[in-house]
Amino acid sequence: MVVPAAALVIILALWEAAVVVFDIKKIILPAPHEIALAFVRNWSAVLSETGITIFESVLGFALGSLVAFILAIMFVYSETIRLAVYPYAVALKSTPLIAIAPLLVLWFGNGILSKIVMSSLVAFFPVLVNSVAGLTSIDPEAMDLMRSLSASQWQIFWKIRFMHCLPALFSALKIASSLAVVGAVIGEFTGSIRGIGHLINTSSYYLDTDLMFAGIVMVSLGGILFFGLVSWIERRLVFWQEVA
Repeated sequence: MVVPAAALVIILALWEAAVVVFDIKKIILPAPHEIALAFVRNWSAVLSETGITIFESVLGFALGSLVAFILAIMFVYSETIRLAVYPYAVALKSTPLIAIAPLLVLWFGNGILSKIVMSSLVAFFPVLVNSVAGLTSIDPEAMDLMRSLSASQWQIFWKIRFMHCLPALFSALKIASSLAVVGAVIGEFTGSIRGIGHLINTSSYYLDTDLMFAGIVMVSLGGILFFGLVSWIERRLVFWQEVA
């Protein structure tokens, strides 16, 4: 923690000095102390809007991850389903999010539902890919052992496939936790009446750049905390391997 904290102090000091030395206008790049003052002046609104965005992100993350894992299980046990559905999952991943967002607002409204759906779509693909890899890359000897013991399909899934999948699954969940926040903010940029994306859009319209940066910093901190929470859960559940 000491090294990242020291690096942050150095970056902020250089940033502050650069604004003064090059006489950069606040509308272009506010100094760190101006961003801090903007947060202090608007702390209630910034925290409230950040909370809404993180709420959307958590729900979208949970929904997208759950659907992806269930679909991965179906892929493992049905080659037909995998061949039929997997290409469309890849096509969805290849579609630019900004192109989907207006449709989601049209279908689900400009409330939190469209943001949750957008967040879940972003979180979906990495969980699907890693879950399929984790569930299928099983040691053949372990499978032979379970079959020799007359283990049921459920016992094989729970004791072999699922436990073996956990490291790959949590690697994907950590990626998805950050992407879910990005998806929620993109949805808010397209059409919303609340959330940090709405706050940033409004601040941009009024050229309130320091408040924009305050919003960006807060949602970034929220994403870091979300990532940290998933990492903490991983260390508790996947205790047999060293977690980075």
